[in-house]
Amino acid sequence: MWVEIKKTPNLMMAEMWKEFFEGEGIPTRIMPESGLPIGQELTTYRILVPEDKRHVIDEVMRKI
Repeated sequence: MWVEIKKTPNLMMAEMWKEFFEGEGIPTRIMPESGLPIGQELTTYRILVPEDKRHVIDEVMRKI
């Protein structure tokens, strides 16, 4: 199951977080909160990670 760990105001920031988490070895998905297809630049995006990786996210976020 995927859980939301963060929201971003636009696609560019969502992609930056996705790349950051994936660089740490954490599978990551981004989904528009509005339900529109991915690619809409100016909409809020949800950052999702597997539930079993949530503790790793907590550690990574403490580092920054």
